[in-house]
Amino acid sequence: MTKVVSNGVKIAVNGALGRMGTRILSLACHTQDFKIVGAFEHAKHEALGRELGSVLGLGDSLKVKVSALSASALKGADVMIDFSSPEGVAASLKAAESVHAGIIIGTTGSNAEGVEQIRRASKNIAVLFSPNMSIGANFLFEIVRAAARRLKAGYDIEIIEMHHRLKKDAPSGTAKKIAEIIAQEKGWDLTKAARYGRHGLTGERTSDELGIHAIRGGDIVGEHTVLFSGQGETVELKHTALSRDAFARGALVAALFLSKKKKGLYSMADVLNA
Repeated sequence: MTKVVSNGVKIAVNGALGRMGTRILSLACHTQDFKIVGAFEHAKHEALGRELGSVLGLGDSLKVKVSALSASALKGADVMIDFSSPEGVAASLKAAESVHAGIIIGTTGSNAEGVEQIRRASKNIAVLFSPNMSIGANFLFEIVRAAARRLKAGYDIEIIEMHHRLKKDAPSGTAKKIAEIIAQEKGWDLTKAARYGRHGLTGERTSDELGIHAIRGGDIVGEHTVLFSGQGETVELKHTALSRDAFARGALVAALFLSKKKKGLYSMADVLNA
């Protein structure tokens, strides 16, 4: 990463010891761009009170203690990165607003009320909300938008996403975002166009339906494929995450971006365009 902040952006992570949190913290501690000032987990986590360096096997240099999230514990952070749970996001927003810290939300599965909470918070603090922090996946969004606009009549569209067996929400937030982009470009009502898998005697496929399919298995990090299938040809657009580092690096690039913002709602598209 380019070192653009002399003293380092002060970051905290909620969901610090989850699959994403550990990668973000491990990468952040190896660059001068960041200073880790907080690592938060739920109140019953076994690592509470332990030093983060010891928990992550990073040695004695990282002496930040794992703690429960609170406004006082977050004080001093420039940006908090949240990869916790939809319930955890609500707590993160409240704490971030209390100390006027920016917040990056990579947690998926929020309902309409949760999304509205995010929008309200962005009127007071800087919020970056994205279903996928990977730079490549966000470039896929742009390519899908162009394809949906240019490939018109005669092309049926299907979305297939694959993730590890522990993922709790389906379809993925990334697949939902792709579906929203396609529906917007086509002028479709997504609630009517979406077909979440197919079973039984479904009849012939219509031209204005959008297939969305979720696969769960093993330790698949994340794969999203969009098919535009016409007569005699199929265009396939695909992004494959080979490790969680792709998302972690994207989240850290987003933290550099958000550290310069006072308030507003941003996405990874804003980071790419910057």
